Amino acid sequence: MKLENLSPAAGSTHIAKRKGRGIGTGNGKTGGRGHKGQKARSGGGVRVGFEGGQMPLARRIPKRGFNNIFAKPLDAVNVSMLDRFEDGATVDADALKAAGIVSSCKYGIKILGKGEITKKLTVKASAFSQSAKEKIEAAGGKAEVI
Repeated sequence: MKLENLSPAAGSTHIAKRKGRGIGTGNGKTGGRGHKGQKARSGGGVRVGFEGGQMPLARRIPKRGFNNIFAKPLDAVNVSMLDRFEDGATVDADALKAAGIVSSCKYGIKILGKGEITKKLTVKASAFSQSAKEKIEAAGGKAEVI
């Protein structure tokens, strides 16, 4: 096989429709834009969320509370998921990834207290809930904030 023999799969490419090239093309005169109006004009059209001058939905609905746009969301892992590690192991982001518990750990991990833990583990995470910390320490392990 050579480069000159390569071609795209059948039906995967299309020839672009040439607008405004005569009535016989089916895309002549108005070029598929209809007659007059904002969308018929050059550079015409409206932005996302524009409702023709009516007050847009995004502005009609009241705002509630505070939304921190700079927040770095942590991946949540429950204490019950940690029970699959061996007794005395050190559990951190890399260990959780290797075990398939978390897929990506972009900003860090928070350990939550749902479930029970029976093994003595050293858990290193960005944050712990109070109940998770108590359960880990009650099982004889350590909860270290990194």
